[in-house]
Amino acid sequence: MRRPALAWSRRRWLVVGAVLAVVVAALVMVWVVRDDERTPLEEALALAPESSARYGWTDWAEVRAEVGTDLSAGSTGAEVDDFLLEAYDRDLTSATALDDSAAAMQDDLGFSPATLEWELFAQGGAGALLVLGLPEDADVDALRERLREARFIEPDEDDGVWFADAGKLQELSGPVTPQLGAIEIDEDAGIVYASDDPGFLGLRADVARGDVDDPVGRAAAALGEPLAAVVYTGDHACGELAMSGADPVDRTRGAELIEDAGGVHPLTGFAMAARADGDVRVALVLDTDEQARADADSRSRLAAGPAPGQGGTFPERFELGRVTADGTLVTMDLTPVDGSPVISDLTSGPVLFAAC
Repeated sequence: MRRPALAWSRRRWLVVGAVLAVVVAALVMVWVVRDDERTPLEEALALAPESSARYGWTDWAEVRAEVGTDLSAGSTGAEVDDFLLEAYDRDLTSATALDDSAAAMQDDLGFSPATLEWELFAQGGAGALLVLGLPEDADVDALRERLREARFIEPDEDDGVWFADAGKLQELSGPVTPQLGAIEIDEDAGIVYASDDPGFLGLRADVARGDVDDPVGRAAAALGEPLAAVVYTGDHACGELAMSGADPVDRTRGAELIEDAGGVHPLTGFAMAARADGDVRVALVLDTDEQARADADSRSRLAAGPAPGQGGTFPERFELGRVTADGTLVTMDLTPVDGSPVISDLTSGPVLFAAC
């Protein structure tokens, strides 16, 4: 007996609907898994302004553990400075914007590298933003009271912007970066935002990067969960790390070395990080897979040779480990030699193997 057309149509749409439900459920599951797999650095990058060109990341909780210090909200500013000196000796403070301000922050503001979970400092042409992760047991009411005592102008709303001009900041017990002049507390998320520009801070949610797949995000993802890291856009890397900053003799020598190595291509993303195992990872993002494969070879040759513009050679600074090309991403693992400050040394130009 032939099935009625209407019944068949209903059955067909029921099947299609069931298939769609499974597909949607699968997509939701993939999204949740991907979201759960994001590192703290990737999650923080999503909160940074889209206009940012340079990002500095410090996982303060892990840095404290690495140094072996036992600090708390009751620690003194002097104790925090001692901790930062130890972290500096291990090349773990090159990405922070808070090093010179840490003691006064601890004594006067109630939060500092002694208690923060992590810090992301994002800079770009439109402005700069500090994104600071509070510990789970943070006393936000006490933090607000400390800001009142420091004579910050209090906002009408709990999630508004606290403001202190340069004169009020100078009245604190020690130097404090203007980047802490405007502060916003997101109590639900456990995050403090800060900027030297209250207007820019007020726009932070509207201009945030979000969870985007771009060269900056791919470079950051390749770092894993670093103790400290810098991440640059391609344009910033090509300006900050360019051999054009070297003297004429070094520029000429650098050009010769690049030609001998097979040439390099412009970067679209750059990142360098200190990892918990003591190694340094470099992540370079190129335009195409072919460029990445070619640059994995040429940049390996450059990283194993002379370092014009910086002096000496790269092998005096680090041992070059595994270099891989995966799609448009090149990763290079470096082992510092005799405690060499590789990140501090190689995140400002001229850096030959990161040349554009």
